[in-house]
Amino acid sequence: MRHAIPPAIIGIGRNYADHAKEMGGALPTRPLVFMKNPAAICGDGDEIVIPTVCKEGGAQVDFEGELAVVLDCDCRDVSREHALDVVRGYAVANDVSARWWQNEGSGGQFTRGKSFDTFCPLSSVAPAHMVGDPQALRIRTRVCGELMQDASTAQMIFSVAHLISDLSRGLTLLAGTVILTGSPSGVGHARKPPRYLRHGDLIEIEIDGVGKLSNRVVEAQ
Repeated sequence: MRHAIPPAIIGIGRNYADHAKEMGGALPTRPLVFMKNPAAICGDGDEIVIPTVCKEGGAQVDFEGELAVVLDCDCRDVSREHALDVVRGYAVANDVSARWWQNEGSGGQFTRGKSFDTFCPLSSVAPAHMVGDPQALRIRTRVCGELMQDASTAQMIFSVAHLISDLSRGLTLLAGTVILTGSPSGVGHARKPPRYLRHGDLIEIEIDGVGKLSNRVVEAQ
């Protein structure tokens, strides 16, 4: 399933306390914001392709199951009280991340390691009115059938409404913008030993009331 290219993909890092701790970072006092290249988008059933550039730095490609928010209209300076009014819907996302490129290969900036082609799988969008409270959703990630992540969006440090309001301060968010709201604990990079993605792996992410996302991993030759 192919998605239209969104005008922007905005990611939020360390938005679950347990994930911040497992990654060795302090709890953020403000949202940690990064961008993903819109061309990284792909859909349910598409392959996640590990490019040859990711051989630099060794094994590193990781999964991050997340709730995605899709905006319905251009908006700026949205109050927290009205932030959910600008949401078109919600989707299941995988913030695929090349950890060496994220942490070392790009001067300490996240964007490149998050932005390789196919590094943003996204499910179909569930209309906002069908989802209800975005802070009461269970999210689970499995790799080759093994449960890796199991959490509630209630555990977010910054809620969906908080993120939309904060991101829109002095900045126009265009209709169709995708906001990735952060990943709970259980990612491969934090495991001992690390569990990075390999050729043939199947990643399945499910968010109750939103949908499912399934992608097979292949390594470019």
